[in-house]
Amino acid sequence: MNRRFALKSAICAVATASFAACVPVATEGNVIDVMAANSDFTTLIAAATAADIVTPMSTLGPFTVFAPSNAAFDALPAGTLENLLLPENKDQLYAIMVYHVVPGTVTTEQMAGQRLTLATINNAGLPVDGRDGLKVGGATVTAGDTPASNGVIHTIDRLLMP
Repeated sequence: MNRRFALKSAICAVATASFAACVPVATEGNVIDVMAANSDFTTLIAAATAADIVTPMSTLGPFTVFAPSNAAFDALPAGTLENLLLPENKDQLYAIMVYHVVPGTVTTEQMAGQRLTLATINNAGLPVDGRDGLKVGGATVTAGDTPASNGVIHTIDRLLMP
């Protein structure tokens, strides 16, 4: 009787392990995790932290993020970024950061060949022109469709201003 129980237990354990091996495991993190893991977004992560949007961007979604690269921030006039990062300018920085975020997942394929306006999470209209390349608010999408567990990220070459 004990051998039969041990054999059944072993078969169940193997079956359970085999089933678990077939279940897909999410390999990417949320949009904040994915951007934080990319050295080209260190300034964006610092700005998102200063604007207090890291937690909602990590836990809610799905989101489409138009993510300015470090070079996009470097192209700002001297002192602009430093000024935006001051605690007294948090509201202005927040408005700029959320202008880069659209609720839902919008892929480059969905924007290709079209002119449209996407509503950002603060309900501001973000113009998109996908007829010759892909431009969003005047910025060029340099890398698109980076997946995250709660959305998608498109890298852009300049900071968007609402």
